[in-house]
Amino acid sequence: MKRPVTLDDLMIAGIAVVAGLLAAFLLRMLLRWLGKHAERTRWSGDDVVVDALRALVPWAAIAGGFASAAAVLPLTAPIGRTVNRSLTVLLILVTTITAARLIAGLVRSVTQSRSGVAGSATIFVNITRVVVLAIGFLVVLQTLGISIAPLLTALGVGGLAVALALQDTLANLFAGVHILASKTIQPGDYIRLSSGEEGYVVDINWRNTTVRQLSNNLVIIPNAQLSGTNMTNFTRPEQRMTLTVQVGVGYDSDLDHVERVTNEVVTEVMTGITGAVPDHEPAVRFHTFGDSRIGLTVILGVGEFSDQYRIKHEFIKRLHKRYRDEGIRIPSPARTVALQQGGAELLEPGIPHQRDARAQSRNRTDGPARL
Repeated sequence: MKRPVTLDDLMIAGIAVVAGLLAAFLLRMLLRWLGKHAERTRWSGDDVVVDALRALVPWAAIAGGFASAAAVLPLTAPIGRTVNRSLTVLLILVTTITAARLIAGLVRSVTQSRSGVAGSATIFVNITRVVVLAIGFLVVLQTLGISIAPLLTALGVGGLAVALALQDTLANLFAGVHILASKTIQPGDYIRLSSGEEGYVVDINWRNTTVRQLSNNLVIIPNAQLSGTNMTNFTRPEQRMTLTVQVGVGYDSDLDHVERVTNEVVTEVMTGITGAVPDHEPAVRFHTFGDSRIGLTVILGVGEFSDQYRIKHEFIKRLHKRYRDEGIRIPSPARTVALQQGGAELLEPGIPHQRDARAQSRNRTDGPARL
């Protein structure tokens, strides 16, 4: 038998509990101060670490205060074991939640740094969180004296039935893992599917991939469908891309003059428009003797896919103005149709031939053929 509880025991136990609560408060204030300093650094991992410790450290201090109080009090053996086991389970739970938050945050930080965008590939984050929480749950059961061997056996047998029932879900899960592991696409990439959908990859989770179109609409694509279709990634292996613009000038143009003026406009656009590539070397290539013009292709440098529309818009405006100022003619397609009736006669396009009109009139007025 333990000795009876005295007033001194209660006072010492109370001091231990208050000390634990005070330590938890002070440590939380310290972590908040560290969090403000961590936000100023470039690396986002320190923010994740400090945020995770905000849950673990205060609860550890509180559990330490209660454990000290329990050690001071003359508790019976069963009560002492129950208190110690309860505090141990509390620490395991808090540690598990903290570890899940920490590891998931670090994984999210890594995916963000590799993709260079705000979105994250939550499939790895969710898998990591579930694995850590499952391990912590098994440790809690083992601490409470519950054997986990039958549970693992039941999970192994039941897992087969679950896998058969969730074939589509598991196919999407493993397809998403394969997409990210092979680095076929990453959040922030601009992709276009063979079915016509295109846009920026926002997120890849355990079931589907979210794509944001330029119109700001979201397209949800199952991972299995995404991995099994033809796809063009405009971001990999390099985000920069080239843009071609077709131009035509008249046959009376001085082609050397046309090339020089066009190169000057290209240089002006590349250095003055946001999203262009300043170090892009102007490229003008003549390629076709057309019906009414000489065709040439202008190659522009673009920083990313969505910049091409603005750059093409500005280039066409400036090139048209510069051609007009330089006297370079951009001919419009023209076609002359010559028809002959009795003698040579030149008719304008769109005016029907008189003989054809009379023939059509006879066809309408003639009666049925006589046998």
